[in-house]
Amino acid sequence: MNTKKVFCEECRNDVSYVVTTVPMVGTIRDKEYSYTGREARCADCGSLVYVPEISDTNLRMLYDVYRQVNGIIALDQIREIPEKYDIGKRPLSLLLGWGEQTFSRYYDGDMPTKQYSDILARIYNDPQFYSELLESNRGNLKSALAYEKSHRAVTALLSADIPSDSKINTVIQYLLSQCEDITPLALQKALYYIQGFFYAFYRTFLFSEDCEAWVHGPVYRDVYFRYRDYRFDPIEKTDDFDASGFSSGEKAIYDSVINNICCYSGKVLEHFTHNETPWLTTRGDLPIAAPSDRIIDKVLIGDYFSSVKTKYNMVNPGDIREYAQAMFMHK
Repeated sequence: MNTKKVFCEECRNDVSYVVTTVPMVGTIRDKEYSYTGREARCADCGSLVYVPEISDTNLRMLYDVYRQVNGIIALDQIREIPEKYDIGKRPLSLLLGWGEQTFSRYYDGDMPTKQYSDILARIYNDPQFYSELLESNRGNLKSALAYEKSHRAVTALLSADIPSDSKINTVIQYLLSQCEDITPLALQKALYYIQGFFYAFYRTFLFSEDCEAWVHGPVYRDVYFRYRDYRFDPIEKTDDFDASGFSSGEKAIYDSVINNICCYSGKVLEHFTHNETPWLTTRGDLPIAAPSDRIIDKVLIGDYFSSVKTKYNMVNPGDIREYAQAMFMHK
């Protein structure tokens, strides 16, 4: 029994009411939608009574069904976006190139178009996509502070995407402990060569992550966003790394890549990868400067580096030196 009272038109009096869950049908844009709603009935005569909060709840539930059926982002997800990326509703709308109040209207419950909904859904689900929008559209924002706050938030989200105990993260920390002045570009190439040569020698891939054929060579997307603020500067060195958890085979590959690959600059290594089958095949007929998120198939990587091992008669990982020197001579 509800302790609140509402007016009953049959009893002509303020009465208590009982709330039950019932199937309902509502119409939006000339189409009917079935949903589960609530109704309130007078506790004395059983007649339907109007309760504003219940009416509002039913409307929300109807619109939730409409959103689900038509592939429109949920209202709760829309309302999480500003908090997730630490950006105000108006700045977010400007960042997206919309009217200043557009996102606020969606936040308050207005139904976005399918086109705008798809953008918001991708932003909600993909911090990398949002990060790219933030960088490319930062000029739309009215203050540098709005950009800086949101940049910190999305960078933290992207960093969290790489578990601290993942294999690729562990290898990154080892590289940063052993290499002097390694830039993000060189780090990407080192990871790529470790993946390739590890497969060539041990017939298994070390990293589960995929790399993509970007303009400047193979790139592990999450790693890029984690270290991109360093740009062309060396990444801060890691001290006191414990390598005792590596197998002897793993460490032999890491050390050979450090000694024979990481001695070249990131731009030189970029040139290496631009002449190798995995990147070339994946890029296909794309213009040389065209952005791309095409994934380099691990099979391509495995086959290519296995053929390199055979061609250069590599017996142990130290023989990677021969390939690196040959690539440098022909750059």
